[in-house]
Amino acid sequence: MVPLTDSAPSRLPHRSLLGSAVLALCLLALAPVLGLGWFALGSDQGLGLDLGFDGPEQVGNTLALVLLVGLLTALLGTATGWLTARCDFPGRRGLRIAQLLPLATPSYLLAATWIDLGSRFGIRVHGFAPTLLVMVLSTYSYVFLLSTESFSVSGRRQLEACRSLGVGPWGSFRRVALPMALPAIGAGVALGGMEVVNELGAVQLLGVPTLSTGILMRWQQEGDPQGAVALALMALVIVALLVGAERSLRQRSRCWNLGNDGDADPHWSLRGLRRWLSQLTCLLPPLISLGVPLSWAALSWDQIRPEDSAELLALGSRSFGLALLAAALTVAGGLVLAIAKRWIPNVLLQRLTFLAGLGYAIPGTVLALALMLIGGPLALAPLLLLVWGYADRFLAVSKGGLDAALEAGATAAAGVGLRRSLPGRVQRGAGRRPRADPPQRG
Repeated sequence: MVPLTDSAPSRLPHRSLLGSAVLALCLLALAPVLGLGWFALGSDQGLGLDLGFDGPEQVGNTLALVLLVGLLTALLGTATGWLTARCDFPGRRGLRIAQLLPLATPSYLLAATWIDLGSRFGIRVHGFAPTLLVMVLSTYSYVFLLSTESFSVSGRRQLEACRSLGVGPWGSFRRVALPMALPAIGAGVALGGMEVVNELGAVQLLGVPTLSTGILMRWQQEGDPQGAVALALMALVIVALLVGAERSLRQRSRCWNLGNDGDADPHWSLRGLRRWLSQLTCLLPPLISLGVPLSWAALSWDQIRPEDSAELLALGSRSFGLALLAAALTVAGGLVLAIAKRWIPNVLLQRLTFLAGLGYAIPGTVLALALMLIGGPLALAPLLLLVWGYADRFLAVSKGGLDAALEAGATAAAGVGLRRSLPGRVQRGAGRRPRADPPQRG
């Protein structure tokens, strides 16, 4: 097999076509952010950002939610990650899977069901505290996923040494596991912070003004696109800081994980009160996240009329069709970028590909505003702009999965090619132990 290098252009007749496709994809992915910057520079105020009367409050609420949600998700995600990764108690495996259930419950759905159930029992669910609780339950799974992975693969020998010395689970967690898992925990907190900045439905229902609600209000209600762009740029600054922190911490976490060994995982058996508290800690978050909407659905089932079912079916079919179209486009775009990463060794193109995959971090309201600013003068159809936004946001997910799949396939193919290239005698003797040399006589 001849390696693909720049010195053999005849072996890649479609390299220029592939490069053009990658440049077009990168341009489409970066166009919303570039459009926002161009609109801000082309306004009468130049780079002067007018946040408006409510802007400081919206920025303050957003930053407060990011910080407090980050703190609480770090505590909850780390606790559930450690308990399900390194401790042993009844139901541990099922509860470990259950920590992913909050990802299937949108935060706006959780907020809406809480508001309706509260009104039935005379409780007013409104304000900052319920919003904080909703966002914590919706985002702690990011910290759980990264922390439990770090606890599972890092520091096995150190934890085994602690166990052999009689150190309990709390001491081993505090002295060994937590310092090694801090980068992964920080990366999960950064991902949760991006979701907080992106959230619109829950904060709007619960009456907390944030940057997302401010962008929508300045654009639709006040007819002030320049003010909306100012808030959008402020949101992008916060997101850029979170993305930088997430990337840096994820890299540090990966370096820690490279040093794991293949020994069996040490587990601490919990008994008595510790066992019950561990089960309760791991059970309550998914139970609230999924149980409250299910309870609301059971109580409201008699209110669904036949005509409502037909309308729901039509809306669901439309959403499913849009999801399929967006998925097909993102998979096709991710495949082009993943192939180009291996076939075109160009540094500039690699950096553009990396930037094109950052659309997942752009808040939805910011992306919608940017696409409307682009699509308005060009008279683009709203459906086209919607699909464009979906593909932009989920391109990174598609590219990451395809990168991993192509890497695994290349590794497997290289192993098969190596075995075929070896002589038959070497292959037959590969699994045999070498015989010891006979002792020499002096």
